[in-house]
Amino acid sequence: MNASTYSPGPTPDTVQAADGTVHSVPAGWELLPPGDAGLTRRVKSAGEFWAVQEKKGRRVFSKGVWAPANTIERIREELTAERSTDAYVKRKAADARRREKTQTEYVDDFYRSVLAFLDFHPAHQALAEQMAHAITAHATPVGSGTVARTKRIPVEQRAEAAVIAWMRHQTTAYDSMTIPRVKGKRREVRRMLAQRSKELLNQYRTSVTAATGCPLQRALTETATETAIERELP
Repeated sequence: MNASTYSPGPTPDTVQAADGTVHSVPAGWELLPPGDAGLTRRVKSAGEFWAVQEKKGRRVFSKGVWAPANTIERIREELTAERSTDAYVKRKAADARRREKTQTEYVDDFYRSVLAFLDFHPAHQALAEQMAHAITAHATPVGSGTVARTKRIPVEQRAEAAVIAWMRHQTTAYDSMTIPRVKGKRREVRRMLAQRSKELLNQYRTSVTAATGCPLQRALTETATETAIERELP
């Protein structure tokens, strides 16, 4: 198997290598767009291909795979026949049920981890639960790309990071800040806002009385209102 990875070229039938050189796609090749992981995986295993990826910020997005058109068509036909069998349909249904069960268990585990990190005074338990629900609903959907979906750190650390990230966007002016495009400046601003968020959380951990005009309570009120509106929409 001969495989190479490129970025998109200047024209639809070209790709660009890491060293900047531009290559024309071989005659008889076709671009298989992303979306069907099973088909892409089998095409890659069948022989030579060129993978095309595009980097945006820190994330890398697949733009598809170039491979011989006859290979793609042959494997697509094989998969279509395979996917039409009763055995395949049953297996996919079982897989879906298993994924749903796993997701439900993870959401519950993540919610409990958020509550444990918040550790609010009993007088603010209702607020803690409301906040944990809001953060969990935002952070845990499959494909959300949030820190809650990574497996590189323990769930307790994911919960803490998700709380700080949610507060950064919901209780500070971070989203409207004009941050100089200087290396390390955005990280510095995030650290400063994280410290403020932790100080605000500590108030709810140690005090029976919440601060007047608290940005946390205001954010949760707005979130609850938005959720109620969404539920009323047809």
